[in-house]
Amino acid sequence: MQNRIVRFLLKSTNIKDNEVKAALLSFGFAFTLMVGYFLLRPYRDALASDWSDAEVSFLWTLNFFISIGIVAVYGFAVSKMKFRKLVPGVYVFFAATFVIFYIGAQSSDDAVLVAKGYYLWISVFALFNTSVFWSFMSDTFNKDQAGRLFAMIAMGASVGASVGPLLQALLADRIGVANLLPIAAVIYLLPLPFIAVLSRLKETDLDNANLQSDAASRQIGGNPFAGFRDFIANPYLIGIGVFLILYTGIGSFVYLEQKNLLEPYDIDTRAVIYGYRDFVLNTLTYVLGFFVTGRLVSKAGMPVALPLVPIIAIAGMLILAFSPILIVAVGMHVVSKAGNYGLTRPAREMLFTQVSREERFKAKPVIDIVAYRGGDVIMGWFFTGLTQGLSLGLGAVAAVGAGIAALWAYVGYLLGRRYERKVEAAAEEDPPN
Repeated sequence: MQNRIVRFLLKSTNIKDNEVKAALLSFGFAFTLMVGYFLLRPYRDALASDWSDAEVSFLWTLNFFISIGIVAVYGFAVSKMKFRKLVPGVYVFFAATFVIFYIGAQSSDDAVLVAKGYYLWISVFALFNTSVFWSFMSDTFNKDQAGRLFAMIAMGASVGASVGPLLQALLADRIGVANLLPIAAVIYLLPLPFIAVLSRLKETDLDNANLQSDAASRQIGGNPFAGFRDFIANPYLIGIGVFLILYTGIGSFVYLEQKNLLEPYDIDTRAVIYGYRDFVLNTLTYVLGFFVTGRLVSKAGMPVALPLVPIIAIAGMLILAFSPILIVAVGMHVVSKAGNYGLTRPAREMLFTQVSREERFKAKPVIDIVAYRGGDVIMGWFFTGLTQGLSLGLGAVAAVGAGIAALWAYVGYLLGRRYERKVEAAAEEDPPN
């Protein structure tokens, strides 16, 4: 059976014999993280329909400032801790916070405060845990391996994101939503042996011991706030940040449109709709990423891969502009998110193979968390201004979103060109033997 699985992987993907173990472990790592996250997310999203656009935008603003503080603390940890302890330490920390949050939820009488605190913390956690994961992946695989394997590894997240909502629906009715927190805490301890084995495979099977000049067991060092400095000073990193902010713009528009269209439904019905939505979304993502993304990036290149989903988003937002109904909004969410998770996200993570190790572990969280949440703040209040300030209908707002998607596509094309020039320059400096 094991040999059949290996033969299938070698035939259907671009994985080489020596990469199978690391790829499968990375797939399992991503799967575990997403099971834990999507065990908790449907309820978070269902809560938002009880609040106005302004309330949600205010929560996103709080999230932005909380994220800045957490990124600063993480930057300090990166500069002080040994790398082999850093990544597992992050997941132990989050597991502990779930237990603490669970205890707090049991002892509080303010249901609204608990609900908004839950919404905020899960939102912070969502970006941080995936950012650390992809930093670890970029530090494990070289740029050639990343181009061939990241899409397949991302599919582990997609499969986990399909299992998580179904597990949530199964358990929530039986034990209650709050009791899912300690289960998530246990799930986030499961990747610890994956991290240890992958660190060893990096030096053996993958032959990437010299991927960076400093060994993986050493501290990364440097200024703990260097991530903010490097982000502002590096046009390439700024480009990635702008690309991500524009992505959040489309995501925010679709998210808030869904929130408003779901307002008439009760919270249980909303959670069911979100659960089925996420299941369909991540099934499509799995098919797309497993069979398409790696080949598309290899054959068409990053200038095509990065703007492809934004171009699809332009069409989707125009359809939503003419038909602002729930099924269209949910369909737009599924198509845009599946494209992002299955194609845009793996391609965007490849961009970080062309930066230094310190930038990868310090500037990357600034982009993945601060820039992302900053985009939420900007686009959330922009959406609120359009709906509650100018009193525009959802159709008109979607038309504005199509313009944002067009700008997103253009930035993606420019960023893809910049990446390929960096790869060509690196090849000239270090030609193959």
